[in-house]
This record gives sequence, structure tokens and C-alpha cells, in this order.
Amino acid sequence: MEWQQMRYVLAVAETKSFTRAAQQCFVVQSSLSQQIKSLEQELGVKLFARTSRRVELTEAGAAFLPAARAALKAADRAAQDAAAAGGQVCGHLKIGAIPTLAAVELPEILGMYCREYPEVTVSLYTASSDELTRAVADGDADVAFLGLPAGAPPPGTEHRLLSREHLLAVLPADHRLADQARLSLQELAGETFADFPSGTSGRAQSDTAFAAAGLHRRVAFEAMDTALILDLVREGLAIALLPPGTVIEATDLTARLVSDGPERCEYLTWHTFNPTPASAAFLELVLGGPG
Repeated sequence: MEWQQMRYVLAVAETKSFTRAAQQCFVVQSSLSQQIKSLEQELGVKLFARTSRRVELTEAGAAFLPAARAALKAADRAAQDAAAAGGQVCGHLKIGAIPTLAAVELPEILGMYCREYPEVTVSLYTASSDELTRAVADGDADVAFLGLPAGAPPPGTEHRLLSREHLLAVLPADHRLADQARLSLQELAGETFADFPSGTSGRAQSDTAFAAAGLHRRVAFEAMDTALILDLVREGLAIALLPPGTVIEATDLTARLVSDGPERCEYLTWHTFNPTPASAAFLELVLGGPG
């Protein structure tokens, strides 16, 4: 059994296609197929049920995946540790971030990191704080930038608070409350809101603040995209509570402070146990070290 054969199996399982797996692995499809066939012959079982249009894991294939994934991860880590012992940081760094990140200039940080550690392959993706917290805890992401309600730090991972800020009330410029310099939750409670989906960390910040004040509000529009939320406000369909970094005042929008409004904390989080050399170098750059 060879490492590359296991990588091919994981790629096919992920893409559900021999063609896409070959493209992902930068190998011709015939070679990938032959390697998987050879592995199946060695194991004495079929890992995939396949036709010309469909590819699915067999029961044996599904049983093979967890240990294969763990073995490849261990092999990659061994290579990274060996290189780091010789003074070279290499490997892969997977970073997750919320779309509304404001505490750091992430593109600038990534530019500095990639110039300092050119042997590291960096990937970045955006998701909700809840998804990112799970990804780091499960080892599916090395580090992540989160936005969470005040007093609710990420569980199960190491973390560092980066910023703490009050959300702003975003109103249409011609809204009846737009002339006030500062608003209260009581004044906003009767309005129709656009917000992030119920159950997400982005939504919890505002829900918690209204509940603590003993107030009810109506959220008629839910969206994960901040730009869509702002467009709904522009159309006069709703108001919103958003982090300052996501709000750019324009002639058709007004942002106002909310005296008793919700707070959001931004965190950098990473796996509690034994960060890879690539992630340790990233933490050193952002925080001056993980401790």
C-alpha cells in the first residue's frame, strides 16, 4: 500500500468522480484508476461501486477512509516536523474566517506570511463562526477568525481575543430615527429587522441583547450575506444591527450607535494540542506567539 494510493482514494471519495479526482491530484485519470484498482486487489475488496455516470463508496471503502485519512495526516505532519527541525517551515495551512472580519487586515497578514514562508501552501475559506469553531476542534482547519457574542468565547479550542465592538444600527437615510445621534433597543424594538439566520453566532449577538432587555423584535429577512442585508435596508424593508467594519455610510444609509446594543468579540482560535509548524508560524506573526 502506498501513500499516493490513499490520496487518490480520498480524492475520489471527496469529489465522487474519477475525472475530478484526477484533476485535483494533477494526474491522468488512467493512472489514478489503475492505482486504485491495484490497491483494491491488494486489499481484496472493492472500495468504490462505479458506473460510467456514478461513483459511490462501498461499505469497505467507507470503513477504509477514516484510518487512511488519519495515516496521511500523520505522514504529512511527520514531514513538516522534520523540515521544521532543520529550520524550514513547510506543509499546508488552512485558515477559516468569518466574512465580516474587521479586527485584522487579513490580506496584508497573508501577504507577509507567504513571503516569509514560501514553502507553505495556504488556503483560505469563509464560513460562519459555528462552522469554523467545529472545523478547528475537529482538525479540519488550522486556525480561524471568529465573531461571537460578548461573554461566549469559542469552546474546546485555544483562542485569543482580538477586538470587542458594539454593533451599529443601520437605517435607511430617510428613516424616522436617522436624525438621532444615539439610539436604544427600546426605540428599535418595533422595527422590522434583517439579520443573520436564527441559531448562528452572528444572530445570537442581537437576540441575546433584546432578550436581556426584555424586548421582542421581528426578524422578517434572514441572510448570510452582509451585502444583501444592507440592500434590504436600502430598500426600506428593514433595519439591521451590524459590526462597524461592515458598514460604509452612503447617501442612502445611516449608521447609529445603540447605547445598550449588542457587543461582538472577534477571536483568533486554533487547535489546543500541538499546532503544526505552519500554524505556529502564523500565530507568531499575528499574535507574537501562541502563548
